[in-house]
Amino acid sequence: MHVEKNVCDSIIGTLLNIKGKTKDGINASKDLVEMGVRFELQPQPHGKRTYLPPACHTLSKSQKISFCGCLRGVKVPQGYSSNIKSLVSMEDLKLIGLKSHDCHVLMQDLLPMAIRGILPESVKQVITHLCLFFNVICTKVIGPTRLDDLENEAIIILCQLELYFPPSFFDIMVHLIVHLVREIRICGPMFLRWMYLIERFMKIFKGYVKNPYRPEASIVERYIAEEAIKFCTTYMSKVDAIGISRSRYERRQEGKGTR
Repeated sequence: MHVEKNVCDSIIGTLLNIKGKTKDGINASKDLVEMGVRFELQPQPHGKRTYLPPACHTLSKSQKISFCGCLRGVKVPQGYSSNIKSLVSMEDLKLIGLKSHDCHVLMQDLLPMAIRGILPESVKQVITHLCLFFNVICTKVIGPTRLDDLENEAIIILCQLELYFPPSFFDIMVHLIVHLVREIRICGPMFLRWMYLIERFMKIFKGYVKNPYRPEASIVERYIAEEAIKFCTTYMSKVDAIGISRSRYERRQEGKGTR
């Protein structure tokens, strides 16, 4: 899950040219000069300024507005992910406050939809194949005979990314994509080792803290109080618990609709 988050941050930061997160820039162009490759993308001095030719993954301002506007208009079911609209800044044309699960949803579903029609076909296909690769390795059922094909596909995707993205894009996190299939072969399906549920539960515990000087005691006191209330409500089914949120799907489980 952390590999997926870092790869997502690198792709979005490079596409939107977010300061501090982009893998492209003057230093990446100087690397091309030292390596002697991609002469059309090497920096060109113009007096006191240096011109950086746009790469195939460089987005114009209108394309960035289209990308951010697509994500800002996405509506997902309750509990599927956080509010994507709150993560998009149309003023700065960037994504802010991305959590690990937000990056997971972007890589699984939203990113291929957002880049449709704004990137060249070759670059769009490579990024889409990468998203599909993460989607496949995160499924609950993976045939053992398919693992070898997935491992070869990961290598092919990285080789295709090298054709379009700068050398600074390929840090250790991007390299770890090759070893994800081997980890599945040794440890089993990926979803059994996710930390999303634990991280979400830790967020609930952080909300229990009322005394910053004694955070552990506040968590224990609130947790014991909720357990006592739930224990009492099991014997009083017609009484609504005070202070404990009720799921919107609870009435459906009882055979009653929400309307």
